[in-house]
Amino acid sequence: MDSFVIEYRDPLFGIIIFFTLIFTISFLTYSFSLYKERKARKDYRELLKRFEIGKLKEEDYVHLYKTYNLPFDSIILLASTFIHKGNYNKAISVYLALLEHVTDRVKKEELLELLGTTYFKGGFMQRAKDIFLRILKFSPRNTHALKYLLVINEKLKDYNNAKDIIDCLDEIGEETTKDKIFIETLILINDPIKSFEKKSIELLDTLKNNPSVQRLIAKFYLSYNKEFFWENMELFDEKKLIDLMWFLNFEDINFEKVSKSSFLTELYNAKGYLNNLNHSDDFVFDILIALNAHEHKIPATIDFEFICKSCKHIHPMFDTRCPNCQNILTFDVKHHLTKDLVERNQSLQ
Repeated sequence: MDSFVIEYRDPLFGIIIFFTLIFTISFLTYSFSLYKERKARKDYRELLKRFEIGKLKEEDYVHLYKTYNLPFDSIILLASTFIHKGNYNKAISVYLALLEHVTDRVKKEELLELLGTTYFKGGFMQRAKDIFLRILKFSPRNTHALKYLLVINEKLKDYNNAKDIIDCLDEIGEETTKDKIFIETLILINDPIKSFEKKSIELLDTLKNNPSVQRLIAKFYLSYNKEFFWENMELFDEKKLIDLMWFLNFEDINFEKVSKSSFLTELYNAKGYLNNLNHSDDFVFDILIALNAHEHKIPATIDFEFICKSCKHIHPMFDTRCPNCQNILTFDVKHHLTKDLVERNQSLQ
């Protein structure tokens, strides 16, 4: 019986212990690797949840920038996603948090430009103005900041400061002829001292020399001096003012002057103010003239859209500056047939 017992001095005993140790070590190593892998996956999931674009905190950006040396451009790209989503306050918070830790002058200037632009897009005009003025303190030839300041002062109706900025842009070689004419026209229109009659005469001289601002002048005349507008109607391009002419009230129209313009005659026949044409060369006018003559009154009218000649964006309302590219007086007006507003309102009830 004793012959079957393996003594600790027996070589076979050592071999069994050796393989047992190998198995135990292998098992423990495999188990530990599984544990580490599961823990790593859990950590990654928590990290991904934490750094979702919608849940990322401002301090997380700073932590990534300082601790993990995440490239500055990558953080700016991540922060810009908030702007595309319209979350301007979140983007502003990120830029402000980064400004406290960025020391490089070029990067700080870039951050300030982004911050000022975001304030501008969010409608915080005075804050945007303060940021761009701060940029100009250490970078006075920054054209990006100067151009935004020009637009901001224009929107704040601070036309004298806008004119000073145009002079600065002119000094550094930027093309400012159109901006100068535009701002000078606005200064004249908004002058609180001059009378409407004096403004009308001076604006007429501006119109003769610079037809590009004709819409500004036409809008002023139609608001404050309609008789003067009709007296000088031949100086305007009616096709570029089609929406203004279309929405005039019947009693505000000089039909004697209208009779001298084939375009206006067709327009007001389409509107229903006149009834002396059966056809028009313009397709939309022709349809409306036919509808006006029809025994059943079909509610139809003209709607307008404005296309920027510079960036090709389409806008439903006229603006002196394109909201997309900020270029001035670049809108072309287009008209198309649509249901009358009265019927459209009724259909929604």
